[in-house]
Amino acid sequence: MSLADASLDVHRGELLAVVGENGAGKSSLMNVLYGLYQPDAGVMTLEGQPVRFKSPRDAIARGIGMVHQHFMLVPTLSVAENVVLGREPTRRGMLDLERAVQEVAATCARYGFQLEPRARVDTLSVGSQQKVEIVKALHRGAQVLILDEPTAVLTPQESDELSRVMRGLVAQGHTVVLISHKLKEVLGVADRIAVMRRGRCVAEVRAADTTAEQLAALMVGESQRPPAAATSATRTEAPGEVLLEARGLEASGDNGRPALRGVDLEVRAGEIVGIAGVDGNGQRELAEVLTGLRALTAGSGTLLGGPLKGLTPAVARMRGVGHIPEDRHHRAVVKALSVEENVALGRHTRPPFAKGPWIDFKGRRERTRELTVAYDVRPPDPEVALRALSGGNQQKVVVARELDARPRLLVVVQPTRGLDVGAVAQVQAKLREARDQGTGVLLVSLDLEEVLALADRVYVFFEGRVTGHFLRREFDERELGRRMLGATEPAHA
Repeated sequence: MSLADASLDVHRGELLAVVGENGAGKSSLMNVLYGLYQPDAGVMTLEGQPVRFKSPRDAIARGIGMVHQHFMLVPTLSVAENVVLGREPTRRGMLDLERAVQEVAATCARYGFQLEPRARVDTLSVGSQQKVEIVKALHRGAQVLILDEPTAVLTPQESDELSRVMRGLVAQGHTVVLISHKLKEVLGVADRIAVMRRGRCVAEVRAADTTAEQLAALMVGESQRPPAAATSATRTEAPGEVLLEARGLEASGDNGRPALRGVDLEVRAGEIVGIAGVDGNGQRELAEVLTGLRALTAGSGTLLGGPLKGLTPAVARMRGVGHIPEDRHHRAVVKALSVEENVALGRHTRPPFAKGPWIDFKGRRERTRELTVAYDVRPPDPEVALRALSGGNQQKVVVARELDARPRLLVVVQPTRGLDVGAVAQVQAKLREARDQGTGVLLVSLDLEEVLALADRVYVFFEGRVTGHFLRREFDERELGRRMLGATEPAHA
């Protein structure tokens, strides 16, 4: 989304949150402030003086730092090496590692960060890696710190710790600008909230004077009602037959190391089973095993009446497995094809997409038009190339196609990532509807709120193992967060 006469004031020593639907212009505006984008018009002032940043280097030189949602770290380097990268202290033309360690340790101590400067980044938790990014910005003199969706992949405990870090920085006189889609989180930490819609800042409110419902209404506009939260995430009927039963599953990751280490789980018809965990703890590999994309190295189980061992994507489809993958561009769509061609993928030889050996162009177009209307795909044009759609609308096409096939078991990974408030509610409602019609759903999501909102049962993963199994009546966000960090015993009161 481009910016359209966007205006925003950022005050010294405050925590300002910027919220809005996907495509509202939040990231675009922050990228202008950080020098990644160049504005076509308008004026930006810093401490009363007009400025124009040609690159992030200019912004950093003027005290503005940004931590992106996807970290910009070199995994095989140490904390100290990452922090000083590009500004390395040298001795005789070589990196002075001891001096770098001392400087980074001093920065960590100054701002209260518990980090080991010599530790390799790829050995750290996601929360600690994020702290490295923040330390890197502060080490370079940032007085204004922009955080883009910083809690998207954090546990509740790590999110609480980040909130304390942000408030601590503000207390020391820094300014923090927080981009987030988690309205309750924003209300709990921000001083002031700016709401963006269609490239403009349409409202500014004090966090103490508003609610999540009022913010959602501002985000979508008065002409549209924000989606209502579901009153119940569970179905009244008991789950049906066992669709998936797995015992002792083991599989290797792309790096050849064990990714699944003796996983036991079960999914029944008519229930949503959630998989919770910090990114990189075996969830993706589990989804790939269950859809035939990754081979088992050990363990056994049955999937829709057949063995898990030797499963291929074609066999999984034939048995009735649907798949909404994490990476739609590599696993789910062909961007150069039209929307209707993508809807027909995998079913192009069957009605209503084909008549005998021939493509049924009319039937394909009519069915695609019905789905684009039902799932609010914009524009609702079956003939437009998929790449012309926004990322959120591409995701709606994938969800529509997979659910339209009426799978017996649906494996869903990050189904609402990148979607705005309205689209999130719509996709979640469709998943509940599929469950209520008897489909078994295995939901993998890094958003714990989403898992708790949708799932009837939850398995918690840590380092490829199940560290907890909870029924809905047992859900406790803090306890699940402990298990996501590796705890295997219940917390004592």
